[in-house]
Amino acid sequence: MAVSMRDLDPAFQGAGQKAGLEIWRIENFNPVPVPKPSYGKFFTGDSYIVLKTTSLKSGSLRHDIHYWLGRDTTQDEAGTAAIKTIELDAALGGRAVQYREVQGHETEKFLSCFKPCIIPQEGGFASGFKHAEAEEHKTRLFVCKGKRVVHVKEVPFSRSSLNHDDIFVLDTKSKIFQFNGSNSSIQERAKALEVVQYVKDTYHNGKCEIAAIEDGKLMADPETGEFWSFFGGFAPLPRKTTSDEDRPVDSHPTKLFRIEKGQLEPHGDGSLTRDLLETNKCYILDCGFEVFAWMGRNTSLDDRKKATAAAEQLVHGPDRPKSQITFVIEGFETATFRSKFDSWPQVANVVVSEDGRGKVAALLKRQGVNVKGLLKADPVKEEPQPYIDCTGNLQVWRVSGNEKILIPASDQSKFYSGDCYIFQYSYSGDDKDEYLIGTWFGKQSVEEERASALSLVNKMVESLKFLPVQARIYEGSEPIQFYSIFQSFVVFKGGLSKGYKNYVAEKEIQDETYQEDGVALFRVQGSGPENMQAIQVDPVASSLNSSYCYILNSSSSVFTWSGSLTNSDNQELVERLLDLIKQPNVQSRSQKEGSESEQFWNLLGGKSEYPSQKISRDAESDPHLFSCTFSRGNLKVVEVHNFDQDDLMTEDIYILDNHSEIYVWIGQQVDAKSRLHALTIGEKFLEHDFLLENLSSKAPVYIITEGSEPPFFTRFFKWDSAKSSMHGNSFQRKLTIVKSGGTPTVDKPKRRTPVSYGGRSAVPDKSQRSRSMSFSPERVRVRGRSPAFNALAANFENPNARNLSTPPPVVRKIYPKSMSPDSAKLVSAKSTSIASLSASFEQPPPAREAIIPRSIKVTPVTPEPPKPKPETNNNDKPETNDKEKENAKTVRIETLTIQEDVKEGEAEDDDGLTTYPYERLKTTSTDPVSDIDVTKRETYLSSEEFRQKFGMTKEAFYKLPKWKQNKHKMALQLF
Repeated sequence: MAVSMRDLDPAFQGAGQKAGLEIWRIENFNPVPVPKPSYGKFFTGDSYIVLKTTSLKSGSLRHDIHYWLGRDTTQDEAGTAAIKTIELDAALGGRAVQYREVQGHETEKFLSCFKPCIIPQEGGFASGFKHAEAEEHKTRLFVCKGKRVVHVKEVPFSRSSLNHDDIFVLDTKSKIFQFNGSNSSIQERAKALEVVQYVKDTYHNGKCEIAAIEDGKLMADPETGEFWSFFGGFAPLPRKTTSDEDRPVDSHPTKLFRIEKGQLEPHGDGSLTRDLLETNKCYILDCGFEVFAWMGRNTSLDDRKKATAAAEQLVHGPDRPKSQITFVIEGFETATFRSKFDSWPQVANVVVSEDGRGKVAALLKRQGVNVKGLLKADPVKEEPQPYIDCTGNLQVWRVSGNEKILIPASDQSKFYSGDCYIFQYSYSGDDKDEYLIGTWFGKQSVEEERASALSLVNKMVESLKFLPVQARIYEGSEPIQFYSIFQSFVVFKGGLSKGYKNYVAEKEIQDETYQEDGVALFRVQGSGPENMQAIQVDPVASSLNSSYCYILNSSSSVFTWSGSLTNSDNQELVERLLDLIKQPNVQSRSQKEGSESEQFWNLLGGKSEYPSQKISRDAESDPHLFSCTFSRGNLKVVEVHNFDQDDLMTEDIYILDNHSEIYVWIGQQVDAKSRLHALTIGEKFLEHDFLLENLSSKAPVYIITEGSEPPFFTRFFKWDSAKSSMHGNSFQRKLTIVKSGGTPTVDKPKRRTPVSYGGRSAVPDKSQRSRSMSFSPERVRVRGRSPAFNALAANFENPNARNLSTPPPVVRKIYPKSMSPDSAKLVSAKSTSIASLSASFEQPPPAREAIIPRSIKVTPVTPEPPKPKPETNNNDKPETNDKEKENAKTVRIETLTIQEDVKEGEAEDDDGLTTYPYERLKTTSTDPVSDIDVTKRETYLSSEEFRQKFGMTKEAFYKLPKWKQNKHKMALQLF
């Protein structure tokens, strides 16, 4: 589309450069910016243009333009608003979606920009009306309609305006009444309370009483009597009369028109396909209530203005007051528009570039306008975060037939592609224990065992009163939370379950189950020690990829292969995962792409071509929230725009979709039958792909019950946990909040006693404890603790601590003031125990297991003898206070100091830890230090050198988020 400066209204210069709202009012046929304090105030005699700019994860900006037409606006003003909207789109690069909004029939998308509602005021600029002046309070009556957003309309203050189907707000000078019609829903009543709060804040400065009146409530209630007194006393309400606004929209056959010289011409033979739309034409798709104007990328600004006028003319008239018009540009069609066609390709044959926006930016830049926001910004590159405490307890079962078999802790991160698994992960939340129970389906697993796994998980979740978050995960689509819980994860080919073995026997196919004495090739992937995987692939050269590292394992040799596009971080993951795969006595040999040995290629059956591009995974996109209705196997969803926590109603089911995974949220008031269909609802959503975003049917599905929302769900909201812990239905909860002026204090639930399955405790014993895994800066990861250390640490660990697998706290040197004989015996016994175990710490660890630095030594401490008193005569009295006298009589006892790793809050000394120069600790050192924990090189720096290199103390460093710590370490070559 050609653009010139004469096409761009000066009022739109610099518009849409940052996220937020911008509003213009049409005055004398020109757009005039509305001051921000007046946003949300609309006058019935005016027309407005509203621009909503959204910043996307991709780094680009999305623009939605709405032009709002007041009830009393003139036709000329309405036409000006429509034409100016086209010009604003041109100023933004010609890719915005545009919506026509008519007072009283606004789209939910528009109303969601002005939550909780808009209440248009009488008056206007060009209509000849005067804006309402501030005057003495006038009693008004409003009718409220809507479950997700509220349409508010002022009606005559009369008993005849009331009915049993709607909700009414009576605004008096000293009190606001909400009258709930007996046929209104709980969700509508709750949303209407937001209108009550808005009226209270806007027209009463937040100071007035609020009363809820139930239709049919007896007059004996004082507030009910007061309400009816405004209408001259109680009397039966009349039956609601059907108005034009309440009549359903007549069904309308879908018709496609092509615009030729401003006129509509029928186009097509009835079947709608993408091929009917030409890039140099404009079209109108008339669906009755919904009308769409489609504009090709190569159409001119004049063509688009003619298309807008034609669409306005189509819906103009008394028979189509509710019709909504949406204007879409080729390449930027909405999902609703695309769904109207019998076929629509996933990727349209259109080249979408930044040329249009760049040309507009260049024009504006010559006028001295800052155009930074008009050009696409680079996407923010962030490592995905698990948003879950990874220091909890993990249990894993393999499903075999209809049973589940508990897997020992040493093997619980080793899965087989032909099997199904159940995992239960428990961790501490803010005020209660949290649970995540899920299934993992291997690519080669059988349907019978998948169904069995789901049935077993449902029983486990039900036994915990539906409090756990439930997850359904397929191999190859694992979310970051899953990988972070397991830390290191290996997937072998084949399977060990009955179902897989029977399947192989019935189909008479080769059993590919991994054998230690066979040839196996593993692709290594992940982002770091907290998230690393080894996936077994076919042992052929075509399975290699230049973007990955591999482990090639056979009975007599082990090779590690590094692709040319990998870095040292990728290669470090190989070293960490080797212990889980190779035989302990076999030495690995390193191979780099392009310099492989002949033996390496022989194990793979010879050389062949292989790819170099990294395997793509579904990336997280901007989230969408949907309200769900599931009946007789059919799923109906409605999108909730600009959502927040208050949109989650306890009576309903919602789906949050961020493309890489979906979350099914179930309110506390949802009936038990619907609750059981939660997973089916999630799978139906993936199947229908309502946003036409090519969702994978195997995307992870989480089922979340209200009140047990995990951090990786609440991160999409500005979350208040007190709201989700309230009792009662949505209306009762919101009424409590509105009347109290804030969220009430909710009693914190007590921690549950972990539930055991099959006679085993859900709190694992030492054989079932997960390794310490943490993404929290408050916790430090410790790997490979020796049995001797575990035995010793058990004497000092608090059994009620939040995680039994985390290292014990550092015990400081304590000098007690006094000591009883019993306590002296206790210390003596403890010192003896320490002495008997200390020798085990002096023994060098086996190869590849030197995790605890050798320099850490635990030795018993002998008590200091009491200091002799100085000789003095009776006349020479030394000046001593009472405290010194007391200390002189006591035995100073130094208890054991354990420093297994650096802990947050520790002083800036290096107690018990040998320090080394920075030059020997960095990864590129020519004289590297041996026998240290290579994942924590920085801990071996002295306090002084640490401060010089990092610019902060160790204490401050370990308060940083994990990703920031790693960033500092990488910059200093310590990672």
